[in-house]
Amino acid sequence: MKKNKLFAMLAVAALSVSMVGCGSGSTGSTSSSGSSGSTASTSGGANSTKPLVWFNRQPSNSSTGELDMTALNFNDSTYYVGFDANQGAELQGQMVMDYIKANAATIDRNGDGVIGYVLAIGDIGHNDSIARTRGVRDALGTGVESSGATDASPAGTNTDGSATVVQDATVDIDGTTYTIRELASQEMKNSAGATWDAATAGNAIGTWSASFGDEIDVVVSNNDGMGMSMFNAWAKDNKVPTFGYDANSDAVAAIAEGYGGTISQHADVQAYLTLRVLRNALDGVDVDTGIGTADEAGNQLEEGVDYRYSEEERSYYALNVAVTADNYQDFTDSTKVYDKVSKQLDSSSSPEKKVWLDIYNASDNFLSSTYQPLLENYDDLLNLNVDYIGGDGQTESNITNRLGNPSEYDAFAINMVKTDNASSYTSILQQ
Repeated sequence: MKKNKLFAMLAVAALSVSMVGCGSGSTGSTSSSGSSGSTASTSGGANSTKPLVWFNRQPSNSSTGELDMTALNFNDSTYYVGFDANQGAELQGQMVMDYIKANAATIDRNGDGVIGYVLAIGDIGHNDSIARTRGVRDALGTGVESSGATDASPAGTNTDGSATVVQDATVDIDGTTYTIRELASQEMKNSAGATWDAATAGNAIGTWSASFGDEIDVVVSNNDGMGMSMFNAWAKDNKVPTFGYDANSDAVAAIAEGYGGTISQHADVQAYLTLRVLRNALDGVDVDTGIGTADEAGNQLEEGVDYRYSEEERSYYALNVAVTADNYQDFTDSTKVYDKVSKQLDSSSSPEKKVWLDIYNASDNFLSSTYQPLLENYDDLLNLNVDYIGGDGQTESNITNRLGNPSEYDAFAINMVKTDNASSYTSILQQ
């Protein structure tokens, strides 16, 4: 099937940005069925009634995390696909804590009784980044409550433990009491404004290690792109365990070289769901077909194991898996389709349709190296002809300017630059 490849379409300069695939930090009610929930009527022409999936970045208020239900109810065939951010964040935090408990005596590099960690924050206004920062702080005991939730603000430099957004914690391990301290944390945002920036993270670990290197016992990152940048720049040579998120292929392979671990957000399930929801709407079948209910080819996921569905939020969330030295060999190919949903659809009942799909940033490591290759594998299986559009990671207009003829497409899959900006896309579909 002919596709317009992502990088061939770009005129923008590649940014060294990496991010974990970003889902939702919400915890809505679940349903065993993927049937449609409440919907909103939409004014406009034929394009306003076509199937639409928001993916990777859930329409929401970037300051409060409140979901944009107008965007999620754009029409009867609108859904969100991402992953369970809170469940994944808790997994990452527990993975780091388990490692500390198992290796405290050897990772306290200067023997001062303080397990010091540094934290790379992706985007202070992004639900997933906020959830991951909270997940680590909650598991390690360094979180401080603010307005009813753990504060996710960057601590800056905190080598003396005086920061107000975090606190020192203590843990007893084999009869020894250790202090756990967040030595430093910052948002990894480059001068052009792009967040989740790997190069910025590499520079940050250089600054931190020059200032208080032997105090750093653990490196934690909101995603693997930033984590691997810090690992390659400093942590690997100094044998400092580094923990990321996304299970990117390079990070999984690096576990054999001392990378502490990562979290798989089941990108194979997310990519499948992104296109499967559109396929079902285009075929006029129940949205649960090939998801919680087997289709004619035998494709079926397991709710509660592979994903959960929130009818209230009209959202599908893939569930996460911790990837460590114990199981990393099972995750070495991040672009392999999921066996449970790998069967070809019959083109007579699911004829070829054309889909417009954008990636918010062509230089995003997770989306470009893992998510898009998976989408390209699934679009063949689902008989979808997908145009892949790559953005610059900074402005919605860089993407929306290439949605000049929506009537050419049968369905749309949208990955926004900012979670607040759903209307930048729906306004075009309503014309």
